[in-house]
Order: sequence, then C-alpha cells, then structure tokens
Amino acid sequence: PRSIDHQPQALVAHTRQYRINNTVKMKFALFALFAGSAAAFAPAQTGRSSTAMSMEMDRRAAFGQIAAAGAAIAAMPSVANADGAISGASINRARGLYGDRIAALDAAVAKGDFAAVAAEKNAFILFNSGAYPRVKDKADKAVAIDGTNKIFAAIRSKDAGALKAAYGDYVKANEVKPLPTVDAATGQGYS
Repeated sequence: PRSIDHQPQALVAHTRQYRINNTVKMKFALFALFAGSAAAFAPAQTGRSSTAMSMEMDRRAAFGQIAAAGAAIAAMPSVANADGAISGASINRARGLYGDRIAALDAAVAKGDFAAVAAEKNAFILFNSGAYPRVKDKADKAVAIDGTNKIFAAIRSKDAGALKAAYGDYVKANEVKPLPTVDAATGQGYS
C-alpha cells in the first residue's frame, strides 16, 4: 500500500519580494544600458595633448565596459529565492478550501462510506501541504500525514470503527472546521 507521504509539489508563485527584486534589477540594467550608450555617443574632447586624449578614451571605454558588465549581471537570472508564496492568507485559504471538504466528510464517516472518504484523498494531501508549508510546521505536518495514513489504512482494511476514530483524531489534531454558513440577506458573506 502506498503511503500519503508523497505530497504533491505546488507550483511556485512569484512573491512580492521576488517581483521587487526583478524590478530593481531591470531598472539597474536599463540605467547601465543608457549610461553606456551615453558614454559611447558623447563627443570627443579636442585640443588636449595625446596623453590626455588617450586617457579620456580609456576612461570612456572602461565606463562602457563597466556598464555593459553591470547590465549583463543584472539580466542574468538570479538564484531562486521564492518562498513558495507562504503567507497567512495562503495557509488560511488551504485550511478553508480543503478543511471544508474534509469537514464535509463527517456524515460519510459516520455511515462508514469508505468510497466517499477515498474520493477526497486529494483534499487531505492538499490540506497537509497547504496548512503546514513552513519548515517550523514540520512536526505538525508529520502528525497530519500520520493521521491521513491512519484514515486510509482504515479504508483499505474496511474498518468503520478505525475510520471514525482516525478521522476524529485528524479533525481534532488539525483543527479542521467547516466554513461558516453565511446568509446573504444579513451579511456580506465571504468570497
């Protein structure tokens, strides 16, 4: 039997900090490009001695090369520093979306409907990875995965009592709650 330990890898979203870093790099690259082109098209000074002219040309060439090197460095892809868009909002979203689906299985678990619980296997997997994405949540995530494994072991063995116990423990340990019922006439609701 396969374990639920293989969590799916979520697509890495661009974070605000990542966008800011890219914006700063792009502005630096454009500045270096404009500065390099301005140095290349600047009129040459006349009337200086050959030594001074040679020195001026060396500075201009050096400035152009520095600007080109700066633009090349800024344009290179940086080391990935995205944090996977881990925020309180993304954690709460995972708890709300997948926690609600798990909480909705209460009646199916009470009836011993193994197929209904097995059909929501992905909700458990996505809840585990979304509600506990940070390194500091590793212990809680391990408990959640262990609880998920116990639920699906009970399904494989067709043990309704073990399913009820494992599901109850999972819901309690992970504080799984259904989304609140909101009356559109008396409140704004949630979106």
